Amino acid sequence: MLNRVAAEADWNTPLGPNRGRGIALQKSFGSIVGQVVEVTIEAGRLRVDRVVAVIDPGFAVSPDGLKAQIESGVIYGLTAALYGEITIEAGAVVQSNFHDYRAIRMDEAPRIQTFIINSGADMGGAGEPGVPAVAPALANAIFNATGRRIRTLPLMKTDFSTLG
Repeated sequence: MLNRVAAEADWNTPLGPNRGRGIALQKSFGSIVGQVVEVTIEAGRLRVDRVVAVIDPGFAVSPDGLKAQIESGVIYGLTAALYGEITIEAGAVVQSNFHDYRAIRMDEAPRIQTFIINSGADMGGAGEPGVPAVAPALANAIFNATGRRIRTLPLMKTDFSTLG
């Protein structure tokens, strides 16, 4: 799995300055997922450029549906890593819906490529497995670009102008 996701993401191809690539692998809901995230950090701003995901669900009954689930999981995971914060004031949650809870918008969404391995193992899940590896792969990509480890989420609180 790790070799496959690295190959699909062109792992050995160098990236330009201020760019980084990170990788993570996890198993959840009976599926194994590897993800590579590519980022650019310029002018103190982080941009997620690309996410490559490889999933082994055992057997993909509906490959297009599986890809859609993984891609939505990537967006959900990136949203949590970048912006995911719930605040409490006077004992109540401040955010009530997406108008006041920051989420990735279409113009911020990275290119996502999803590849399926039908290994014949027991069938696993399709929706949730796209989420867990995104944040560690993203943090690894930032480390690769800057040489500094990220230890706190959400990333919206990180001053990227001091990294590097």
